[in-house]
Amino acid sequence: MGAKRILFITQEITPYLPETEISKICRNLPQGIQERGREIRTFMPRYGAINERRNQLHEVIRLSGMNLIIDDTDHPLIIKVASIQSARMQVYFIDNEDFFHRRHTVRDDDGLEFEDNDERAIFYVRGVLETVKKLRWIPDLVHCHGWLSALAPIYLKKMYADDPSFAGTKIVYSVYADSFETVLDQSLTEKMKQDGMTDKDLQLIKTSTDFATLSSLAIHYSDGAIQGSPEINSEVVDFIEKEGKPFLPHQSEDSYIDSYNEFYDQILNSK
Repeated sequence: MGAKRILFITQEITPYLPETEISKICRNLPQGIQERGREIRTFMPRYGAINERRNQLHEVIRLSGMNLIIDDTDHPLIIKVASIQSARMQVYFIDNEDFFHRRHTVRDDDGLEFEDNDERAIFYVRGVLETVKKLRWIPDLVHCHGWLSALAPIYLKKMYADDPSFAGTKIVYSVYADSFETVLDQSLTEKMKQDGMTDKDLQLIKTSTDFATLSSLAIHYSDGAIQGSPEINSEVVDFIEKEGKPFLPHQSEDSYIDSYNEFYDQILNSK
């Protein structure tokens, strides 16, 4: 195995957010993969709940300053970074005042999902990919965690298909039990078409985008899938079987890092 580059696009990481299944895996996995000889870069959104002073976040001026257009509106892209000293690992944060300065992550005080989670997902994914381009760091494999990262596979395979920064990049998507109840905004497909997607690219989205549909879209455009939780949505399980992509079932806490590392090699060596 060569020192392949792995990009992690994650929904949440502890200690920046409370411990959850996703945040614990996305804290320990990048460190474990780095310790096994690979280069890594790790991204998450800079939610308003994150204490910048306590976690010593600072803006990376040379990477910030770009505007991303979503649904004909300009949104400034701010990049911040912090270090987990014990892991010798940096975490990059995608920040924007419109999308990520709320006190909560994906739901409001009453537990209702934010109406603009579709645009937040587009901005997050595009923000990560544009920042990776600016870093001039070409990943061999991208591993996406959590539904907020679910649009990354289709953007990599379509909008960024001809970009030298992602030529030949493989994609793995982890499906977790963490889901959402409210379907994403019905105009999601129109917003994605403004980024160059076609009706054919989006044919898995029949009418509305619920959790199973979004997960299926991610898996369809990925090169492999991982079951991140002991139990996941049954429709998504059926779709994975139907797609026939390389699939890694749920792994125990004491073995998943090595199992994921071996799965990466399987995906990287596939044609």
